[in-house]
Amino acid sequence: MTRQEIEEKVREFLIDDLEIDEDKIVPEALLKNDLDIDSLDFVDIVVIVEKKFGFKIKPEEMAGVKTLSQFCDYIEHKVNA
Repeated sequence: MTRQEIEEKVREFLIDDLEIDEDKIVPEALLKNDLDIDSLDFVDIVVIVEKKFGFKIKPEEMAGVKTLSQFCDYIEHKVNA
């Protein structure tokens, strides 16, 4: 899966499922501060990522992920491993 495909899928579920304003979805956006993703949203994201990308997110692997770009890096690494 290409980086562009990953970014499109992530963008899609952030807008459709989490109702995040499209204008806020930029690579440098901070997940918590800029996108207002809280712990309940994160639970939804885990379920969505498992369905769309076919792997389980381990919370400890997400510890250093702060930006949307880092989140896409994480998914890209897991999908293409």
